[in-house]
Amino acid sequence: MSILEIQNENIGQLVALTGILFALLAGFIAYFVILYRNKQQKNLREREQLEASFRQEVLKTQIEVQDQTLNYISTEIHDNITQVLSFVKLSLAGLVSSADAEKKAKITEVRELVAQTITDLRDLSKSLSFEQISSLGLAKTIEREVERINKSGLLEVRLDREGKEYPLGQQRELVLFRIFQETLNNTLKHAGAKHMKIVLHYQADLFNLTVEDDGAGFSAGMIAQKHGSGLKNIENRASLIGGSASIVSSPHKGCCTKITLNPQKPQLYTDGGTHQNSSS
Repeated sequence: MSILEIQNENIGQLVALTGILFALLAGFIAYFVILYRNKQQKNLREREQLEASFRQEVLKTQIEVQDQTLNYISTEIHDNITQVLSFVKLSLAGLVSSADAEKKAKITEVRELVAQTITDLRDLSKSLSFEQISSLGLAKTIEREVERINKSGLLEVRLDREGKEYPLGQQRELVLFRIFQETLNNTLKHAGAKHMKIVLHYQADLFNLTVEDDGAGFSAGMIAQKHGSGLKNIENRASLIGGSASIVSSPHKGCCTKITLNPQKPQLYTDGGTHQNSSS
């Protein structure tokens, strides 16, 4: 073999070795780039999970504080305000014997108004209390709330139950009832509705709570501009109990709020069950 051929062979081997080294280098670079990107994505996912967990914890705290506040208000109404009104009612009864016929009629009318106020306040106290939801269950509690609203004449409400009822768990039923109350209050305040329909739909692996009214409604743009925080709050509440929320509305065609959940799906809201209230 000539010197030239040996040199060419050595050059070829060097070129091949250089190519292999470049290929290995490129492979290492690609590997570290992929490793870096995966690490970034993992960190991003972990950060998003931490942020989501933080938001959920904040919402859980808000719900618990709200429920404690409502229970406190319920207790104050039941134990203090209604007791004062009962004393007023008894005092008025003592004035009847010494009054003339005209004054007796007015005193009797006032006593009846006080008695009706006491009844209404006690009903309101029970609707704010966690104990009622815990003891009666979601369906019966909503039924009582519907009776209270219908009796007030503010709105004509119809409640339909579909499927075989079963308990959803205290925390789920509490959150669902608070969502229902929020939706009802929004309808009474803003919708100008005359009728409302509530449907509790039970299936083995699906539950729906639907609240629909015939009020003024609103456009999709108004949902984002004016109702975005309220809708987000309902969505967040629903997500805590493993569900989802949707609001469908259009101007002059009412509003439909629907909560859907799978009772078998784990829930994030697992309150310790320390709610207490002395109202009865």
